[in-house]
Amino acid sequence: MLKTTKAKNILMDILFPKLCLNCQKEGSYLCKDCFSLIDILECQFCPACQKRVADGRTCPKCSQKTKLDGLYFASSYQDKLIKKLISKFKDKPFIKDLSETLSLLIIAHFHRLDNFQSLEKSVFTSVPLHKKQLKKRGFNQSKEIAKELSKTLEIPFVDALVKTLPLQQGKSLEGTFLCKDIKKIQDKKVFLVDDVFITGATMNECAKILKKSGAKEVWGIAVAREEQLFSNSFLI
Repeated sequence: MLKTTKAKNILMDILFPKLCLNCQKEGSYLCKDCFSLIDILECQFCPACQKRVADGRTCPKCSQKTKLDGLYFASSYQDKLIKKLISKFKDKPFIKDLSETLSLLIIAHFHRLDNFQSLEKSVFTSVPLHKKQLKKRGFNQSKEIAKELSKTLEIPFVDALVKTLPLQQGKSLEGTFLCKDIKKIQDKKVFLVDDVFITGATMNECAKILKKSGAKEVWGIAVAREEQLFSNSFLI
């Protein structure tokens, strides 16, 4: 089965070679030269107030505003190339394979940090999609990135969360998410993955559910962060 899959992938690369989405060079969706154009962050910022934090943790003043213990994000969503990569990943025609490229941006961010958290007793999980969204896209983009990170860093991936209600603009997120695999996240440090961190409301609600279900800590991970003042919907 493994040989068959590998042969199929080789054939697909021959028939439909990957091209850099920035310069069109053949070989990958983001060549080394264009990868170097992206400003990968070498520090972390509080998920609530956006102030730089030396130890990576949510600053003390904001600890009551969010259930996230800290946040990792590789770059700014204002970066045009980052925005293009994520758009090609999430919008039609979807390029599911971009999960590997996007996970490498996050790995590059980890390598640039001096204070990356211990991976002991850790698991990866992802922000879930509602079944209607999943049917429309065919895959959960956050889950695909989380699985790539899990494979690279050799940390288990747990499909822990379920989205029970579709997204409704302006509505409270309370009751939107459930934890379906409590045993695998209890007393664990959970790395919660999403593609873009915007207001933080969704990730915060997921973190709340994970902690209620027994997670010891919850750290957010995103490819990019929207640079804006957060709305009151973020507050608990």
